Parts: sequence; structure tokens; C-alpha cells
Amino acid sequence: MGMMENSAIFMAPLLLRNTVTSLLVYADKSILVLAEKYKVLAIFRYLVIASFLFFLRLFPSFSQSLKADDDYTFNSTQSSGYFVGYGGVGDSGIGRALSQLLWSVNDIPVSSSKYGIVRSLAERLIEENNKEDIEALREMNRTVLSAAFSRTLCLVEAAMVELGQGRVGHYGAGFGPVCYQLNRLLRAVGVGSGRVGVSRSGNSAEKLVAELLWLAEELAGCGFEEEAVERWASASNLAALSLSAEPRLQGSLVKVSAFLVKQMKDMDSEESEEGSRQTKMKMLTSWLPLLCRGSNGADMPVLSLSERAELEKILEDTIGMLQHEEQEQVLSLWLHHFTHCPSSDWPNLHASYARWCTTSRKLFLPPLKM
Repeated sequence: MGMMENSAIFMAPLLLRNTVTSLLVYADKSILVLAEKYKVLAIFRYLVIASFLFFLRLFPSFSQSLKADDDYTFNSTQSSGYFVGYGGVGDSGIGRALSQLLWSVNDIPVSSSKYGIVRSLAERLIEENNKEDIEALREMNRTVLSAAFSRTLCLVEAAMVELGQGRVGHYGAGFGPVCYQLNRLLRAVGVGSGRVGVSRSGNSAEKLVAELLWLAEELAGCGFEEEAVERWASASNLAALSLSAEPRLQGSLVKVSAFLVKQMKDMDSEESEEGSRQTKMKMLTSWLPLLCRGSNGADMPVLSLSERAELEKILEDTIGMLQHEEQEQVLSLWLHHFTHCPSSDWPNLHASYARWCTTSRKLFLPPLKM
């Protein structure tokens, strides 16, 4: 009886942590859209994120004070609340296990020998769930991986702000002051290292971005690439921060963008035409500036010549699917960043620009008389 009581006490903070995480991840989707238009909501969003990070920082010491590691015993029949996971899918042992593994991947330093073990376990679990061809297991993979991707996005953004990479120029005007306020708040509460992956070194943010790419690949492997595409396309604040990031970090972000742009080209059959076009528009306006500025990397190009050619073709085809006014917006954004970045000549979308000019010129022609 005592062991059951101790387990319940130990599980309570874990239940609370995961419940709060689920609420934050799903609420942030709605706030993000409005925050792009209203500065007050943008500040509110960052206050919420900072409070959440502070909560995570307090959590380890609180949970460890309840129960020492050497006294911990896990009993699956008594742990229905151990890892509620993301979005309420963790009401089974396998769901809680996958949630716990994905949390741990973010938390463990990549230099630790445990990192590879935990990540391999997560990959094995995802693959075995997918192979079973059971819809409930596939849905579990989708929901847990999607929320893990959203959580990691949040951590990357917070890490970049903490690193002082909130200086935004022409692109993303008005965002810098919000980042500066969050940066001061993060330093005030002492969120600077450890569990949430925010540190003074660039390695932490770079590690988290590598994990974003890994999660995107896992989602694509399960057939749910649209989950990662939609979240990455909506991450306009992170995209603005990326323009002032250090070259190595920019290169990592370019790799994620390139992978998800490739996945985006096959989304038409899975979404409504209008929804697909909006997602593509957001992807281009958010991440095209980084592709122009960050594709060279620190020491060598981030993408190979074949990858660049393939991605350039996808970008041209995607722009061609947009409405005339949307094409103007995207191509104007491309031209600004393409011409203001002397170290890069990619992506070269001059063919798309020429086609748009030709179409625009035809609008002046008188209509044919019948």
C-alpha cells in the first residue's frame, strides 16, 4: 500500500508537467496567428513561454525531493497518470513510454552516451508502432511526434532569444523589442542551462534544431509530414530570429527548411486546395529569407549542388501555384534578400520573376473583342 501511495505522489508532478505542456502547445497555435498582427499579444505569448520555462526549471528539484532515484519503482498497473503525454494520447503504457523518451531526447546532452541509447529506443518504438498497421498506434505516433515537434520548436526559439539572437533587421520589424524583453525575463528567472536546453553556448540551440530535423523525418516516415510542414510554416517568429543567428545555427535551420519544403510539394492531395496554398504561402514568406542568407554555412555550402537544384525547382513550382498577388509578395521578398546578401547567389528565382513580370504586363492589354 505504501509503494502505491509513493508512486501516486511521484506521478503527480509528472502529470502536472505534461498537462501544462499539452495546454501550452495547443494554445500557442492559436495565439501565434494573432501575435503576428498585434504586438501586445506577442509580448503576452513570450511571457507565457517564459513562465513555462521557469516551471520546467523548478520541476526537477521538486520531483526529486519527493522521491530519491534509488527508491524509485515503476509499476505499469499503477501508473495510469505517469506520462499523460501530448494531447491526451498517453493513456496507454506505450504512449507514456514514447512521450517519456521524446522528453528525454531533448533533455540529455548529446555528449552523453545515454543520448544515443534513448534516441535509438524512441526510433525503435516509433517504427514498431508503424509496422503494426493498427490505426490507434499510428495515431499515437502522429500526436506524440507532432507535439514533440511543437515543444522542440518552442525550446529552439527560447534558446535563440537567450543567446541574444533577437536582433531583427528589415525582415520581422517590431519583433526585436519583444525578444529583448523575453531575454531579460529569462535571465531574471535564471533559465539559462540544463533541462530546458537553453544555454549561453550555441551547441544547445544547434542540438535542438538537429532534433527538429530528426522529428520531421520521423513524422514523414510515418506518413504525417504535413504536421511538421504546417508547424514549420507557421514559425515566423523563429524564422525572423534565424536571420541574425550564427552561421552554424543558420545552416542547421536551412537543412530543416530544405527538408520540409521538399515534403510540402506532395501535400496537395492531403489538404484542401485553399489550405494547401495558405501553408505554402506561409512557408515561403517565413523561410525564403533564410534560404537566401544562410545557405552558404560557416565553412562550406549547407546543401549540395543537386540538392540546391532540386529545391530551386520546387520553389519555382510552388510559387507558380500561388495567386498573382501572392506571387508578387513572395518574389518581392526574395528579391530583397537575394540582392542584399553578397555571399550567396541561391536560390536564383529569376525565371519565376520573369514569368510574373510577363503575366503582369499582359494585364494592361485590352480585352479581345468577340
